[in-house]
Amino acid sequence: MINETIFQIRQNPLMYQYLKYHSYWYKILLRDKTMLRQMINEMKEEYKMTTKDKIESIGKKVHMIRSLLEVFG
Repeated sequence: MINETIFQIRQNPLMYQYLKYHSYWYKILLRDKTMLRQMINEMKEEYKMTTKDKIESIGKKVHMIRSLLEVFG
C-alpha cells in the first residue's frame, strides 16, 4: 500500500476498524490500491451507511413517531 492509502485509512476510524475484522483487504490493497473504493462500499453496506439504509432508518423513525402520536392523540 502506498502512503496515501494508509493515511486515508488511518484518518477514518470506521475504515480502520473494518480492516481489523476483514484483514483479507490488506492483501488486496497491497496489490491494487484502486480497490479502496470497493472496500469502502463494502464497509458502508456492512455498517448500514448507504443511502438506502439511511432512508429506511428515517422511515422507521417517522413510523415510530406516528405510532406515538396515535397513542397519545
